[in-house]
This record gives sequence, C-alpha cells and structure tokens, in this order.
Amino acid sequence: MPNILIDCPFVLGFRSHVQIKFWQQDLKLAHFWKIARSGDMGGISHFPVAILQLTDHDGTTGLGESAPSSRYHEDVPSGLKFLAQVDASRLSFDDLDASMSYVENLAPGQSAAKSALNIALLDGAARKARRPLHDFLGLSFPENHHVTSFSIGIDKPEIIRKKVLAAEAYPVLKLKVGARDDQANLAALRDAAPRKLVRVDANEGWKTKERALEKIEWLAADGHIQFVEQPMPATTPPADLAWLKSRSPLPVFADESYLSAADVSLCADCFHGVNVKLCKTGGVTRGLAALQAARKAGLKTMIGCMIETSIHISAAAHLAALADYLDLDGNLLITNDPYLGVSAINGILSFTHAPGPFGLRVKARA
Repeated sequence: MPNILIDCPFVLGFRSHVQIKFWQQDLKLAHFWKIARSGDMGGISHFPVAILQLTDHDGTTGLGESAPSSRYHEDVPSGLKFLAQVDASRLSFDDLDASMSYVENLAPGQSAAKSALNIALLDGAARKARRPLHDFLGLSFPENHHVTSFSIGIDKPEIIRKKVLAAEAYPVLKLKVGARDDQANLAALRDAAPRKLVRVDANEGWKTKERALEKIEWLAADGHIQFVEQPMPATTPPADLAWLKSRSPLPVFADESYLSAADVSLCADCFHGVNVKLCKTGGVTRGLAALQAARKAGLKTMIGCMIETSIHISAAAHLAALADYLDLDGNLLITNDPYLGVSAINGILSFTHAPGPFGLRVKARA
C-alpha cells in the first residue's frame, strides 16, 4: 500500500463523471541527491510526491502524479490541499477542455498538482479512445530511437566516480555543477568515462555573467560537453543572459527560466534551448504547447523531470517526438517506484514491455 495522508485516500463525489483518490508517496533515492541550490546541505534521501487516480463510472481509470518543487514555492501538503478542493463532478474523460478549464481557474499556481490532474484526465481519455497517449495527441513514438541521459548529483569526487561506473550502460550523463568541487567532480567523471557525452546543469549556481562565462569556457575545453543548463538565476536581467548567450562556447539551455510557452520570447533572446518539465508547465497539455512554441521560435528542446515515479516519466516520454534531448531518469534514481511504465534499458526509452496498449501504459506493481 502507498503512504496515505490520512487513514484512507480522499474520495470526492462519485457521480456521472469521475471518482478521485489521491495520496502522498515517499520515494527513496538510491543515493543522496544534491544540486547547486542545496548549498551546504548534505542532500536528500527521500522525495515526496502525490499520486492521483481518477475512475470513470464505467471503470476506466486515469493515473496522475504531482512532483512539486520548493523552487516554485510548491510542496506536497499544499498540493493535496488543492486537490481536496476539486469537485469531481467537474471532471470528465469525455470533455478535457472543460475539465482543465475548471482546474486552471480553481486557484492560482499549483502547477504540479494541476499536472497530476491533467495527466490523469488524458490517461483516462486515451484509454477510452483505445489509443496510446502519444497517438491520442497526434504524435509518434518510434522504438529504439529516444535516448535519455542519466543524472549524477553533486557529491564527493570518489562517490562521483563510483556513480559514473555504475551508470556505464547509459550513453549520456548529466552532471550537476555549481559547487566548490566542480573541477574535481568532472575530473572524477572523466576518470571513469573519458569520452562519454555529458550535459551539465548548474541549477542557477553561477551568480554573475562573468563567472558563468568563465565556467562554461572551462567546460568547453573538455571537448565532450553537449550543453549547459541554467547557468545563472532566472532573476538575472535579460541583458546579462543575452550577453552570455552571445559569448558562450557551448549552447545554454533554460530550465528555471522556462516555465511555460509564455516565456518563449525571453528564452529565444537569451538561450539556445529550453528544458520542459510537466511539473512546471502544469501537465502534458501545457508541456506540449511549451515544446511547440519553443520549436517554432527556433530553440532546441529537451524534456526533463524531477524525482518521479513511472507515471510522470511515462507521461513525459509520450511527448518525446517533440524533443531534441531527453532527461527522463527520475524513476531510475529511486529504489521504490510503485509503478511500471516506460523502460530505459541502456538509456533507450521503450514502451515495448509497458503494461497495456492504451493511455499512459502504466500500472501499479503487483
């Protein structure tokens, strides 16, 4: 049984539309997880999310997940409080536009909780249509094509080396930087994987454009770094972001600076690409819009994630046709994923062995 917020999951209205249940699930990380924003803290060993299930009157179910980030002033308790306000009679797999319009107008913010509702609604609608979600959205998903990176958090150099060796099967790594030991950590990575492709994520860790340029020039000398994510804080003046873009020897991608399609004009001026996460955009529908807007603006696109179960990772994977790069490994970083969905054997995303042919293609583990 998952961890329940109270003695049993919330159950709201079982009318002609849907029944809704949701609960907190604590995910256990395989290793302590630390990024630049963690500062001098030692990292985390657990990450809480919320799981949501919608059930139609005919028994069709849809699964969703909320993976909130304190960076966006959201957490699981506030998300559960938001979900408790939802009138289930206003949700329907047969009228997605009206359902999501109601959800969006229920309260400001709460993108992660809204993402859970959006994913579950789409999952149920695609199941009823008897189509996998990507096909329901008009997208393809060719097997043996989509490669995800595997993330290595900030740690001691000797631990970095062990993590990289353990991730030998993955063709692309993502290294978290923005700490005092960046140079030693990259050296440890290269000791274990001399020529492997690496993406670097600073998580807003470099506070000035001069410092960011200095660090990126150092990274470029490695010769096998693909790009750098969010080198400076999202609050950095656009002129400074554009200054860095014009001088950077490596492509720079927006993450915390790209929350939705509304940010596309800023990012087109200040970055070479964007990282789209469903928890930021508010779900698959807005994630798809954010990807399409970025591509139209000439930006490279990546789909990323938080620490998540296979529900959220599988939902994002169905949008893979719109991404140049994928970083969908949140479920690979935990030891107690309660769901089965898309797989990532040797870093290749696949639905070949996913449960069921329709919707998200996700189910609870036995």
